[in-house]
Amino acid sequence: MDTPQPSPGAAAPDVPATGRRRVTTYFLGGTISMTGEGGHGAPPTLGADRLVAGPAAGPLVDVDLDAVDLAQVSSARITFDLLLEVLALARRAVDEGASGVVVVQGTDTLEETAYVLDLLWDRPEPLVLTGAMRRPSAPGADGPANLLAAITVAATPACRDLGVLVVLDDVVHAARRAHKAHPSATDAFRSSAPGPLGELLEGEVALLGTVLRLPALPTPATVDVHVDLLTALLGDDPRRYAGAAATADGLVVAGLGAGHVAPEVADVLAEAAARLPVVLVSRTGTGSVHRRTYGGAGSEVDLLDRGLLHGGRLAPLRARLLLTLLLAAGASRDEVAATVAAHASG
Repeated sequence: MDTPQPSPGAAAPDVPATGRRRVTTYFLGGTISMTGEGGHGAPPTLGADRLVAGPAAGPLVDVDLDAVDLAQVSSARITFDLLLEVLALARRAVDEGASGVVVVQGTDTLEETAYVLDLLWDRPEPLVLTGAMRRPSAPGADGPANLLAAITVAATPACRDLGVLVVLDDVVHAARRAHKAHPSATDAFRSSAPGPLGELLEGEVALLGTVLRLPALPTPATVDVHVDLLTALLGDDPRRYAGAAATADGLVVAGLGAGHVAPEVADVLAEAAARLPVVLVSRTGTGSVHRRTYGGAGSEVDLLDRGLLHGGRLAPLRARLLLTLLLAAGASRDEVAATVAAHASG
């Protein structure tokens, strides 16, 4: 796995706190761009020009906006290849002078999109993701406010060197902590401990903390590997794990509690770990897999002794994405183990 080399734009000087700034915004679709009424749902059809011409643009007197329609898809249709295209365009935008970049998309996969981009983002400028929980025609539509907040964050010099950010409901989340905790509430996005990075107050960003940025992963040319995510269950069937291990390039196991599976499942996972990387995390989504508290077949001690990788505080969805990108970039088994360990703090 080659170490990525910094681009000419990676060492750009700090953006002045005053003067005009430029923010490039890429629109991928989602609820924020949906039109139509009735009981059959609404497709994403509003374009970038319509979205930035509304209330979001009014207060931004010191920001020049470049709005680009990149796709009109629901978040379920976003692919790794589309994300690699977004990444390349965002890098080019900041290398050509943008103070920050905003990506607007559906919220269902936004936490995953944000984490993928955060793992690969190697620029100091803010890359901000946002969307909407209510379509434009709904009472109390939140899209304009979220878009305004995201652009404000992207244009704020104090938000440099924080990696990829998620901004909705006037709250600033680090991509590595953000998760969607409700299917439709306007405050659906929450941050795991230690909480959000900041908030927007009277149109300005108030940072409450920071985040440690790890080195960006190498960017794969494409993602043509398959990593399966398996959640341990009461009355589990080891055939699920055997079937997945037979076709996957890697596995993430979301174990019970502190990282446990049924004894029969442990035997299957031990065989799989001899052939491919298997990362152990907790299905709770918070807290860390243990190392030495519980013993016996299927305990965390047993699984780690049999070759599974300790995923620490990584949430299951994030562990799958991390392993996918590593394998897509050609990481060796040792490189996978070292990188998972580095990211295990969550």
